[in-house]
Order: sequence, then C-alpha cells, then structure tokens
Amino acid sequence: MTPDNDPALANAQWIEDMALIRDHQDRAAFARLFAHFAPRVKGFLIKGGADPQVAEDCAQDVMVTLWRKAHQYDPSRASVSTWVFTIARNRRIDLARREKRPEPEDLGWGPEPDAAQDESVALQQETDQLGKALKELPAKQRDLIERAYFGELSHKEIADATGLPLGTIKSRIRLALDKLRHAMG
Repeated sequence: MTPDNDPALANAQWIEDMALIRDHQDRAAFARLFAHFAPRVKGFLIKGGADPQVAEDCAQDVMVTLWRKAHQYDPSRASVSTWVFTIARNRRIDLARREKRPEPEDLGWGPEPDAAQDESVALQQETDQLGKALKELPAKQRDLIERAYFGELSHKEIADATGLPLGTIKSRIRLALDKLRHAMG
C-alpha cells in the first residue's frame, strides 16, 4: 500500500515531513508537502470563488506559512491536511475581507452624523442587558459564545482548540443563543 491510497500512511508521512521541516528545515520534506498540497489548496480556493491567479498567490502564501510555522503544528490536535486547509481557509477569509473594503473614493467624507440621543441610550441599554445575560450563562456556554462570536472562530476551530466533540460545541452554542434570545426579550 502506498501513501497515495492509504490516508493513515499518508498522514504519517506528512507528520514525519513536518517534523523534518520543523527540526532541520528539510527542503526535500517541504518539496513533498508542497507537491501534494499546493495544487489542492489552489483548487480549494478556486472552488471557493477566488480568481485563479489570486488562488495561486494564496496557495503559495499558505505553503510559505507551512514552512515558517511548522513548529506550531501539533499532530495530536489535527492531521496535516486539516492544519494546511485551516490555514488556507483563513487566508481565503482574509482575501474576502480585503475585497470588501471600500476604496478611498467610496468612503464618506467628514464626520458621521451623531446618532439621536434616544438611539444612543437604547443601544447602551441593550449592550448592558446583553452583558448581564452573557454573565448569567453557564461558564462552558459563555466560553464557547465568546470564542465563536468575539474570537470569530468556526465551530470546527473551537472543537479543535478545546478537544470537545463538534456536536457538543454546536449544542452548547445553540442552548446559549436560546438563553440570550430569551434574556433579550
């Protein structure tokens, strides 16, 4: 059986290659990972709507990140492919955010008009009410809400970071959101 048709064998080889990159800056190990992952990352980005040239540049950036941050890879937390595609996903999100930023000529000039005083008071009251509702959540639910909405992590990223099953993450977040909706009226 070859690494190409045995995922467990392939991941074991990739883990070994990551260790070689981390410990010895091994170019041959990097070349193997690059040959396997770069075209797949590019395809992933194109399927996600990126222009082919942008996808190519982004795939190169992902592979440079793999080289520079090999020391951050932890095989007990994720497979090499999961780690690589998480980097690619984050780069894709960064690209999308950059594309949505307005050009300078699209920006309004001058100060924003002040909100009406009653709107400001209402917004402050809602903010205070939400803060109290968050504090009343069980610690486990509050932590997940903070990671998902303030830390902008996906459910999968939270599961990877906490070691909790993905279904548990989703259930706790759903329960917490229901409690927050109820508290906010």
